Amino acid sequence: MKLDVLLGLQWGDEGKGKIVDLLSKEYDVIARFQGGPNAGHSLEFNNIKQVLHTIPSGIFHPNTKNIVGNGMVFDPVIFKNEVQELENKLPEIKEKLLISQKAHLILPSHRILDSAAEAAKGKTKIGSTLKGIGPTYMDKTGRNGLRIGDIFSENFKNKYKTLKEKHKQILALYNYDYDIEQYEKEWFAGIEKMKEFDIIQGEYYINEALQNNKKVLAEGAQGTLLDIDYGSYPFVTSSNTIAPGASSGLGVAPNNTGEVFGIFKAYCTRVGSGPFPTELTGEKGEKLQKEGNEYGATTGRARRCGWLDLVALKYAIMLNGVTKLIMTKADVFDAMDKINVATKYTYKGRNITELPFDINTDLEPVYETFEGWETPTSNLKNYADLPENFKTYIRFIENELQVPVYIISLGPDRNQTIIKE
Repeated sequence: MKLDVLLGLQWGDEGKGKIVDLLSKEYDVIARFQGGPNAGHSLEFNNIKQVLHTIPSGIFHPNTKNIVGNGMVFDPVIFKNEVQELENKLPEIKEKLLISQKAHLILPSHRILDSAAEAAKGKTKIGSTLKGIGPTYMDKTGRNGLRIGDIFSENFKNKYKTLKEKHKQILALYNYDYDIEQYEKEWFAGIEKMKEFDIIQGEYYINEALQNNKKVLAEGAQGTLLDIDYGSYPFVTSSNTIAPGASSGLGVAPNNTGEVFGIFKAYCTRVGSGPFPTELTGEKGEKLQKEGNEYGATTGRARRCGWLDLVALKYAIMLNGVTKLIMTKADVFDAMDKINVATKYTYKGRNITELPFDINTDLEPVYETFEGWETPTSNLKNYADLPENFKTYIRFIENELQVPVYIISLGPDRNQTIIKE
């Protein structure tokens, strides 16, 4: 059996949580492969609404194991709070959730470093979620980090103190006021909570599952355009969000990848700073924001909104080797009379269909315009029942991208979904 991968093709917030939850009934294992509590994966079903930050989105399915993968970074405080919130809904959570030994720990001082560094950037800040993600990955690549397996070491507290003292020396350079003591107490309580779960060698577990013909889905966080190497640098996250990141993040060979599900919104959104060629400001942008309820599940910040960008989407498909597309939030267009799609940019006086090295520069989108369908779609269950203008929009996207649209999401609930064979 091969590892399937599901990830976002834009700047995150594409609806990955809902779709992983939807697909989980087909899988034996769901494994998050990168990122950390900067993710906010929203699930909605059977009058339950749940936002997950660390725990994979297959947790509510009775026969599915869920793994916090090696490539993740892990905050014990956030994990403890998330588990306590879920325990009443899922008494069996300890049997369903496994934690990889090699995932790195986010220390309280990592969070403070994140806040201090972002504050020091002033107007050039990148829009960090301030969860300590970047500093933790920096310690990982700098070979200073603490991993989850270290919590069983006899000298764990000494390792913790050594790294904390190093962080305090760096913080002294920022002249930044902070109080670490309360969060530190909660952090060690979170460490004890972690010990109630099975902490495993994730790479062995996942490869053995595949060898035993178990179906495994790798769940990504953030989005392709936030990838540390290939995103809109420096306004990116600190990990590899693209499909090859699933191989390194879970310890599965690249030639053992199967389907790659790429999720995109029918329009684009972005949280925080950074380039956004198709961004809509003013009334139309505000309308998309309102109709789409575009506020971050992790930060609560309003998302910037704009038209669908096929130049960026083709780039994301190329990087990930996407085999099936999943479109979300097309129902947000139900009340619009006209819909624009960017098919190229004007750049330095000429039209281009590739992202330039510095996409922070001025790029003028060139649009195709489509007639809206101006009718409610959120209760439709079959592709044949979609308005003709809606199907025209989908056919155009499929033709441009040369990848089929497999699923169309028409609302936040698990049941508001059309599977297009």
